[in-house]
Amino acid sequence: MSNTLAPSQESAIATAIADAAAAAEPVLVCGNTTKTSMLRPVQAARSVSTREHTGITLYAPKELVISARAGTPVAELEATLAEQGQRLISEPPDIAGLLHAPDRPQTIGGVVATNLSGPRRVAWGATRDHVLGLRAVTGWGRVIHSGGRVLKNVTGLDLCKLLSGSHGTLGIITEVTLKVLPAPEATGTLVLPGLDPTDGVAALAAGLGSPFSVSAAAWLPREAAARVPELAAFDRSVALLRIEDFARSVAYRTEKLRDTLRLPQVEILDDSASHLVWRAVRDVAPLNTEADDAVWRVSVRPSAGPNVLDAAAKLGLHGYLDWGGGLVWLAGPAEAAAHHAVEAAARAAHGTWMLLRAPDALRAAVHVVPPEPAPLAAITRRVKAAFDPHGVLNPGRIYAGL
Repeated sequence: MSNTLAPSQESAIATAIADAAAAAEPVLVCGNTTKTSMLRPVQAARSVSTREHTGITLYAPKELVISARAGTPVAELEATLAEQGQRLISEPPDIAGLLHAPDRPQTIGGVVATNLSGPRRVAWGATRDHVLGLRAVTGWGRVIHSGGRVLKNVTGLDLCKLLSGSHGTLGIITEVTLKVLPAPEATGTLVLPGLDPTDGVAALAAGLGSPFSVSAAAWLPREAAARVPELAAFDRSVALLRIEDFARSVAYRTEKLRDTLRLPQVEILDDSASHLVWRAVRDVAPLNTEADDAVWRVSVRPSAGPNVLDAAAKLGLHGYLDWGGGLVWLAGPAEAAAHHAVEAAARAAHGTWMLLRAPDALRAAVHVVPPEPAPLAAITRRVKAAFDPHGVLNPGRIYAGL
């Protein structure tokens, strides 16, 4: 990409976008380029990166709030929070390796811009639900801000949820403020081996519906479990239920949940093994992918997850279930036929889907997310025009021609 700019100051980012708008030249918006292979490829004359716009600008542990510039590595935030016994709530996955960028640390701006959330999403909500405020540069080259730096905030229009997950098509996020929470003293995981997807999801639903505050629930087929060292010895499919809290509470609740499920074989992983297992699930490590495979995320009601997985398996795709069965990770041939089959399976389950990784030719030729109904598409165009009237920010990233 020619003419790549990575300003360290927000004002310089704004100037770069204003110049691009004046020249009517499209801009590839990125952080550390770990996610440029997501969704549709962007054809741009120049690139603007936030990777040099770094630093934690506010951390108030007693207020459970942290602010950081967009280029700040997520690992830096996690380390800072860990020193005070705190954590990011949504457990954002590190999928740089999955997206063929294993040596590039992901940035907090990229996480918010893509609204990436990990296994804790099923219990605590998505990344966008914990964004208290943000600053961004619009396609006009103007700096805007929304929300604030306190938990109770009613200032101005709430643009945080609109910009979170917009993939840089409405503005370049330059700073985010996030709510955080104390990290648990201990973690325990119930492993339920040998269940098929339907029975596995039923067990996950029972765990999530119990009074024991399950914070994550996933089902892995035998092949996926074998890719996680702490699960390989089971040599079978596994359903996983996580409980996090004070050590004595975790010990009590995992035992009580095991008794409640009344299954013939249930193992309990300790804190150390649990952290490794859920990091693997979070970062999509159980998904076996060849270098040229495509990767999809399908979101459905949890009870429909096994049906989507079964439909995909009949076409040579493989995957696993997170979010209690509501998130289906799939990988397989990067072919239009496979993609259309995933679309059909998601529609049949009244769900949604995203083409997360594929060669540029496929990403440019198909819908990478479900096309919007005409009334909603009209609103999307109006919002895009308000934030980016010249169409310079990541054009075509989500929808062709927009």
